[in-house]
Amino acid sequence: GNKNPGKVSPCRSRSASQPLHSDRLYFATLRVKPKNTANTHFFSTDEELIYESFYADFGPLNLAMLYRYCWKLNKKLKSFTMSRKSLVHYTSYDQKKRANAAVLIGAYAVMYLKRSPEDAYRTLIAGNSTGYMPFRDAVVGECSFNLTVLNCLQGINKALQHGFLDFERFSAEEYEHYERVENGDMNWIVPGKVLAFSSPHSRGYPLHTPEAYFSYFCQNDITTVVRLNRTLYDGRRFEDAGFEHHDLFFLDGTTPSDLIVRRFLHVCESTDGAVAVHCKAGLGRTGTLIGCYLMKHFRFTAAEAIAWIRVCRPGSIIGPQQNFLEDGLHQGHCVCEGVIGPLGSFSVSSLFYLNTSCLTFCNDPKGVGH
Repeated sequence: GNKNPGKVSPCRSRSASQPLHSDRLYFATLRVKPKNTANTHFFSTDEELIYESFYADFGPLNLAMLYRYCWKLNKKLKSFTMSRKSLVHYTSYDQKKRANAAVLIGAYAVMYLKRSPEDAYRTLIAGNSTGYMPFRDAVVGECSFNLTVLNCLQGINKALQHGFLDFERFSAEEYEHYERVENGDMNWIVPGKVLAFSSPHSRGYPLHTPEAYFSYFCQNDITTVVRLNRTLYDGRRFEDAGFEHHDLFFLDGTTPSDLIVRRFLHVCESTDGAVAVHCKAGLGRTGTLIGCYLMKHFRFTAAEAIAWIRVCRPGSIIGPQQNFLEDGLHQGHCVCEGVIGPLGSFSVSSLFYLNTSCLTFCNDPKGVGH
């Protein structure tokens, strides 16, 4: 409820005795679209980057949208004509759009300003009485698991630590091409190791025959296919082309047995190349087992795994599958407890500072406040 949303106050570090004049980036929730001023440039992505929901789900936004946001923001920050202006990413009071916007700017802070997810989230909620609406699964009805903005930032950060996320080499065009049903409905969750896709079909269009995948799989060193749904094609069609093919069936919307989890992990661990995993839609069962792999081998928490998989492949992991990962019923062989070390040494060159309802990222070459 800022009565004068167009005015952005100067940034001061709480621990510095003088203003830091190089502050540039703010985040604000505003009721009306503000007008740009000589010193301030406002921008919003609420109507530009829009989540395509399956049912009651509304986010987080996918990897290509996050990439386009970061590209756009970097361009603005480097623009000569805006070099003396404050940049304000503003969002509306629509709670769903607001949560998606918070993940975008929070992820930017984690990726480009080297903030920890917790730092970024603390700043996003400081002075904020309403908090952010948690994300939910892609089903109708009650939600049994809340995925928070912080969970999303932590999942993105974990992916960054393990090299799954590299926007220097990422192609949004390629991502958007292959995620379309007509082009294979495929998304990499662990680049070079685990791909999720929807089930091939014996007859093809509008789905695809196994043969339609051969070229892409060979080009990307995918050597093994794991099927989790009932038979919609003959697995020998993959095997005859030189791929390994494994059936680990369990019912749609349900959770895997310990035996299936163990067998899936063994396939991933014993395969030199990459593994392509599918159920019928490639969302629920597929995401659940890939989540187990992330938790065992990369020490993702359940929430971090769910967040990262949904950023890569929206709609993944539904209903009781969320709680299955969280409860760790398979903990004996899936979840490795342990503390992940920091990202490594980097110079802290930026500082978060909150001013009323605005999130500010200030350049701080002296490391003030750290």
